[in-house]
Amino acid sequence: MACGDGRKRLEATVHGRVQGVGFRYFVQREAQRLSLSGRVRNLRSGEVQVVAEGSDEDLQTLLQILRKGPPMAWVERVDYDWKEPKGDSGPFNVTFTV
Repeated sequence: MACGDGRKRLEATVHGRVQGVGFRYFVQREAQRLSLSGRVRNLRSGEVQVVAEGSDEDLQTLLQILRKGPPMAWVERVDYDWKEPKGDSGPFNVTFTV
């Protein structure tokens, strides 16, 4: 789904060995490089949740990055969904675990 200006929202959950390996800060750095807005956080269940808004092309790039992860990570799978953007703006942040 995309809105009139071509922005989309990616909501993803990354499964595997993704906590304690710098995954959140890796995602933050890559999302900021792509000029995306949103957040990344650990889930108590052991996954990492990513919510990002931006252009389709940049979000597709981020999705590929999520599938690979940083060197110490092992990504089993990425569950994701495309949503209408909610207008999140500002820098891409690491937020608290939920």
